[in-house]
Amino acid sequence: MHHSLEVHDALQRALELYSQSLIKVAFAYLKNVADAEEITQEVFLTYLQNSPVFNNTEHEKAWLIRTTINKSKNMLKTGWFRSRNPIPEDLSYLPKEENELLQAVLALDKKYRIPIHLHYYEGYSIQEIAEILQAKPATVGTWLARGRLLLKEQIGGLENEET
Repeated sequence: MHHSLEVHDALQRALELYSQSLIKVAFAYLKNVADAEEITQEVFLTYLQNSPVFNNTEHEKAWLIRTTINKSKNMLKTGWFRSRNPIPEDLSYLPKEENELLQAVLALDKKYRIPIHLHYYEGYSIQEIAEILQAKPATVGTWLARGRLLLKEQIGGLENEET
């Protein structure tokens, strides 16, 4: 994609398709909407600057998510980010049950929180998550199982719940 109109069209399409998902992925790392939106902007700026070529839309989405994860991790490493006292996000607009579940997911350690988000909120398979997180599928399966167990302990199970 070297033609600027092609790049513009591809970027516009990617923004429409993936921006909300990328904000959610970044939020799962950073626990702050403003920071998640900033990371997402940086990801799309990188997309625009690099004009990457993708095999298909799944390859494009995986690249965007991987870039979002990397940029989120980099932000977490900065001295500024570590030294500030984050303001808790107001999630009162969510139904009570959804708010409790989201709070419980966000309280999980990152190694459980991110796979749970990618699997249950973004719909990725264990194999796809393994590729995105550069881990073995068995490891991702273990993270999901342990994360579900921690969530169940924290908020309790629902009747006839399927995991």
